[in-house]
Amino acid sequence: MTELYTGAREALRPLFALAEDSPAQLDSYLDLGRVLVTRSGEEIVGHLQLIDTGRPGEVEIKNMAIREDFQGQGIGTRLVRAATDLVVGEGGTTLVVATAAADIGNLRFYQRQGFRMRAIERDAFTPATGYPAGLLIDGIELRDRVWLDKAARRQPSPIGEELRRAY
Repeated sequence: MTELYTGAREALRPLFALAEDSPAQLDSYLDLGRVLVTRSGEEIVGHLQLIDTGRPGEVEIKNMAIREDFQGQGIGTRLVRAATDLVVGEGGTTLVVATAAADIGNLRFYQRQGFRMRAIERDAFTPATGYPAGLLIDGIELRDRVWLDKAARRQPSPIGEELRRAY
C-alpha cells in the first residue's frame, strides 16, 4: 500500500540515508515537503519525498529509497507513478530529480520512468558540500550530479487516485 506519510520524519531516517551519503545534507531537507511511503503489512519498505522547487508547476523528487530486501519488486516504479499522479492532480507540470552521475542504476531507473537528462552539475559531491572524498559508486568516483526531468502527465494508477482523494 502507498500513502502519504504523516508521522515523524526521524523515523524514516534509515530509509532516507540509503539514498543520501551526506548526513549534513540529509539534515537540511529531511523535514521538507511531502513523503509517500509504501508498506508491506505494517512495515514501511520504501519512500519518496516531494519538495517544491519554487518554479511554477515544478516539483522535485528529493529523496527516494526502497529497503534493500524489497528492491526489484516494482515499488520504486509505483512510488514514481503515485507521485506523478499527485503532482498532476495538484496542477503540477514537471517533475525533476537529481542523482549522482556515478550511480548507473539510478540513471537507468529514472530514464525507464520517462525522465530525460536536463543538466550536469559538476563537482556537486565534495567534502565542502558534506560528502566524503573518494567515495566510489559502481566503481566511479562520486563527483557530479545529473538533473533529469519529465512532463507530469496523468498515468493510469489506482494508487494515485487513492492519494488524490485522501489529500
